[in-house]
Amino acid sequence: MSDLSLIQYGLIALIFIWSGFVRSGLGFGGAVLSLPFLLLVKDAPLVFLPIIAVHLLVFSSLTIWMNNRRNQSYKGDKSGQTLTGFGPDAAVTARESTVESTVDWPYLWRMLRIMIVPKLIGVFGLFTLPANVLSSIIFVIVAIYSVSYILNRPFRSNSKAVDVGLLMAGGYISGTSLIGAPLIIAVAAQHLPREKLRDTLFGLWFILVLIKLAAFIWVGLDLQLIHHLWLLPCAAIGHVIGLRFHDRILKAETPVFFRLLGIVLFIVSSVGIVSVLL
Repeated sequence: MSDLSLIQYGLIALIFIWSGFVRSGLGFGGAVLSLPFLLLVKDAPLVFLPIIAVHLLVFSSLTIWMNNRRNQSYKGDKSGQTLTGFGPDAAVTARESTVESTVDWPYLWRMLRIMIVPKLIGVFGLFTLPANVLSSIIFVIVAIYSVSYILNRPFRSNSKAVDVGLLMAGGYISGTSLIGAPLIIAVAAQHLPREKLRDTLFGLWFILVLIKLAAFIWVGLDLQLIHHLWLLPCAAIGHVIGLRFHDRILKAETPVFFRLLGIVLFIVSSVGIVSVLL
């Protein structure tokens, strides 16, 4: 990234603000909704993937920690106000005041057991595919996702076999490019309560990205550490905005937002596919 122009640096900063907003607002999409834009600035996936990976590790762990701390504080205040009596009622209140994690760890480990082997295969493919082939794959996958957003028909599973297939495919795609989230969410969203969905996904992303980051280090890939000094604050700005947005979408569906997002992504991915072909 040392040979880019000031305009390119400015565009990358804006894209990472967008990435932070999407990641904290939706619980996914930090890569799938920003990587196509980044590849239009510089067609080099292996330059941006380490940066996205580090950002995801930082902000996913921070969000889970903050939410659990806030949940613990709320439960503590509530128990302090209500535990004033004795007998059965007090016992029930004590049980209700037990702090519950915002992450569904049993279901997270269940998904991870299905995804781990395809994930490792995908990581291997990341280092064997030519850059232009990898870029083309990313643009095609994003185009498919964008059509599902435009039609308001996100991926859904109707059986355990389909669940396993989607998780395996999501794990493989996550291994190659970090953009397998929509397939994974197609399964997770049907089995997790809405209030636990984002943090459970963040926990899953943390583990999956940690594996990928270890592979980056193992092969000696440049992690672009110097550029984290200015891109982390950019992502943090978007992250804070996204947290407020997330509180709103917990209360209401936003199909119009996703439809507009799908149109933009389809245009971007189409331009990207044409640019790679030419």
